[in-house]
Amino acid sequence: MTDVYDLFATAIRERKQVFCTYHGAPRALCPIILGRGRGVARALTWQFGGTNEKGEPMRGQWKCLILAEVSDVQLRDGAWHAGESHARPQSCIDDVDLDVNPDSPYRPRRKL
Repeated sequence: MTDVYDLFATAIRERKQVFCTYHGAPRALCPIILGRGRGVARALTWQFGGTNEKGEPMRGQWKCLILAEVSDVQLRDGAWHAGESHARPQSCIDDVDLDVNPDSPYRPRRKL
């Protein structure tokens, strides 16, 4: 796995915020689920700050990241944000490695 993958895994295990660049935009997020989707490493995250690719502020939105496209990763202490709505099943990751939810319905390969 990549260094980015390992940093996101650490963020999940230690409930750290992630500050990074994705598609040229600064992001502030908390990773919720980590694994593989459609054959590539991905993270389902709750983006609580930063911007989107158009430079528009992003506050409180689910975001599925392809980890090969993430750069400048920094982990920080701070409030954990896990999203406001869990009404729909996620479709970002089909092979779940880690899930912040201890009662995950996705049967992650690793436990926290």
